[in-house]
Amino acid sequence: MQITFLGTGSAMPTGQRVQTGLLVEGDRPLLVDCGSGVLHALARTGVGYEGIDSVLLTHHHLDHVSDLLPLLKARWLAGETGLTVTGPPGTHDLVDGLLGVHEYMRGTVELDVQEIEPGGSTQLAGLSVLSHETTHSAQCLAYRFTDSNGTSFVFSGDSEARADLCALADGAAALAHDCSFPDDVDVSNHPTPTSLGRALAAADPDVGRVYLTHLYPHTEGRHEEMLDALTTQYNGDVRFARDGQTVDLSGSR
Repeated sequence: MQITFLGTGSAMPTGQRVQTGLLVEGDRPLLVDCGSGVLHALARTGVGYEGIDSVLLTHHHLDHVSDLLPLLKARWLAGETGLTVTGPPGTHDLVDGLLGVHEYMRGTVELDVQEIEPGGSTQLAGLSVLSHETTHSAQCLAYRFTDSNGTSFVFSGDSEARADLCALADGAAALAHDCSFPDDVDVSNHPTPTSLGRALAAADPDVGRVYLTHLYPHTEGRHEEMLDALTTQYNGDVRFARDGQTVDLSGSR
């Protein structure tokens, strides 16, 4: 399995990071979330938007879905004929609502819209996918992906720090987790380094590496102190993700 961080930013652009998007490559490529700028980032990969026929959404906030219809249109213009969109309850309504605004896009490609319940599982792009509900201002799902070789990767989506969510990564090669703000920002619905470190320490997952993502502008220039705060609580390999970074997890677990 290979993952590429297409976008590691948030709803407040910095010019250095685009909004949330992950390319997960097992047997076939899977796009996880599709925020603003992700389509351009995808076009810079060897997969491209032509190679994506499955999209998985963690939730429906704009910084996770705003490039969904642009992706649909780009695939249509490139001559591609289908797209599967999977997400939490309400994904049917989301897609139907977007097409209601952009009626000319109806019927351009064959759309298969699916919904996954918290705690549910499905098969997407040759990967086994297990969902886990998070704590956020909208219903949001974290996902554990497992390929045919047994390698697993976990993406938190947006969430406050929770030990049960960190435990989802036990035995995984990597965990990509929301760490939106430094400790001195009073915030709910997202973690800070100390709260995430405490949750990781409480869960103590056997995970190869933790990548921090969904970074607001407040984190710029403060990565070292954020890592210090987190690793004071949790003794593990923790790094900041960056846009365009590809990580090969094959053989890691």
